[in-house]
Amino acid sequence: MIIESFHDTHYYLSNFYENPMKVDGKSFKSNEHFFQASKAGNTEDFEYVRASATAAQSKKRGREIKMRGDWDNVKNTIMTQGLRAKFADPELRQRLLDTGDAALIEGNNWHDVYWGRCDCSKHGGDGQNWLGRLLMQLREELRKETP
Repeated sequence: MIIESFHDTHYYLSNFYENPMKVDGKSFKSNEHFFQASKAGNTEDFEYVRASATAAQSKKRGREIKMRGDWDNVKNTIMTQGLRAKFADPELRQRLLDTGDAALIEGNNWHDVYWGRCDCSKHGGDGQNWLGRLLMQLREELRKETP
């Protein structure tokens, strides 16, 4: 089985899915809020992004701030940290586990070929699908933790 899109029934897999989470004692409305805020090179920008009303706004604000210098080296680690916090929620954890052995692909049409697979005519299904890969890795870790 393949889950090719994080919409509708599988929207909970999306970083835009709003489910309160905590990382290092700070609350975030979604994993997108955490991820985008983590780009910040200073506390003021971090809080500016974290306070965003919606995940979409956090993404927009994350593009406006001065990014930390090591971002390209740490972004996958940051995403993993956020996913662990998000899926610490027992209901979301179970939903992720219930995907079984399905390949998780963050299919999109907004040209994201790093975190997902872009299905537009230009990219034709190309993409590294890092979000899907990290979700599948987390699912395996959660399986090992489940008695």
